Amino acid sequence: MTPKTAVVLAAGLGTRMGGKPKGLVKVAGREILYRTIYFLQKSGVDKFVIVTNERYAGLYREFIEKHGFNAELVINPEPEKGNGHSLHLARNYVSGRFVLVMSDHVYGEEFVAEAVKGNGLIADRRPRWADVGEATKVKVRDGRVEDIGKSLREWDAVDTGFFVLDEGIFEVTAELEGERNGDYPLSEVVKRARLPVTFVDGLSWTDVDTPSDVKRARKMLVKSAPKGIGDGFISRHINRRISTEISYLLAEKVTPNQMTAVTFAVGILSAVLTLINLPLAGVLYQLSSILDGVDGELARAQLRASRLGGYIDSILDRYVDGTFLALLAYSTLREPLWYLVALVALLGSVMVSYSTERFKGAFCRDAYREVPGLRKLPGKRDERVFLTMLFLLYPVDASVKALFALLALLTNLRVGATLYLIARKVS
Repeated sequence: MTPKTAVVLAAGLGTRMGGKPKGLVKVAGREILYRTIYFLQKSGVDKFVIVTNERYAGLYREFIEKHGFNAELVINPEPEKGNGHSLHLARNYVSGRFVLVMSDHVYGEEFVAEAVKGNGLIADRRPRWADVGEATKVKVRDGRVEDIGKSLREWDAVDTGFFVLDEGIFEVTAELEGERNGDYPLSEVVKRARLPVTFVDGLSWTDVDTPSDVKRARKMLVKSAPKGIGDGFISRHINRRISTEISYLLAEKVTPNQMTAVTFAVGILSAVLTLINLPLAGVLYQLSSILDGVDGELARAQLRASRLGGYIDSILDRYVDGTFLALLAYSTLREPLWYLVALVALLGSVMVSYSTERFKGAFCRDAYREVPGLRKLPGKRDERVFLTMLFLLYPVDASVKALFALLALLTNLRVGATLYLIARKVS
């Protein structure tokens, strides 16, 4: 059963971050703590206890009120003591099972969804983003913590700073309070309690101790932002490699809506250029296809994704594609037969997207998840745009006609195959 309460340890003074509370440091436009609470709420946690110090209490109180979180503050008047003491101060605010997290750890949604199902210390045997040299390592025996520390020479996994505990942990902290006068690290609590270990391997998480760690966390969020499941071949192997680098540079500066507007403008400009310079038009069209991934990546990295944003983006893509093909036909074709071929290509290009979006509207499910065979069909937008650029790099009358013929055939065959696969799935 998912715990309903989470304790957040945020009593550190943030000396390596210039005296700023690390939980309120923004990564990709959102506070670290906002991300943690947001994902925990999605996983069923509805109450939060934030242990902080007197210096930062006002800032955290403003943060709670601003976002309307169901959270209360516990003040640690001695933040110089170990974070085990901060955990002990939360003992009167929780009951039953609860989540314990560090305020300076950035977690991805998939990680949190898996971690809340665990028990004890959540550890990662294949950390992708954490600085293993600085991370706290864990030695495991019989499914429990045998040893823990940053300097372990032999270890099995890395401590993710995420725990699922129960009230029994406070018996251990009470013992240490008496023995150590309240000054002891959380790692000592973990070791003495011999907490069980749950492995959540290879998912997105990292800790933030220094400004350079903020850059690594931003890269993690952006690199894990692509939707992936609906991407075509070109997006997976070319476009995303470029768009995620652009998103990394813009994550703190540009909103998804601003990027949508820029991408639309570049796409329309590429269409207009078909009247002037076909190779340049093709290259700019491909650039707009690359940029088309950036707004979605920013939306997911910044936790600003919305159905409205995705809807508008899809509509604008259809305008760009329609305008590009229409002006390309106008500027290059002369025979009525080829105008008809261009019209079929244009309709097919629109119907490729419509055939899957209409499925979502009719069945309230994602077509690419429900019908995996759709992912293997050629002819998605990223592939068509890239193909268009290739044909326009050395434009002659025959190459443009061949492009329209190929697009007409490819898109309409794809729509037919989509109808067949979906009908077979739902019938």
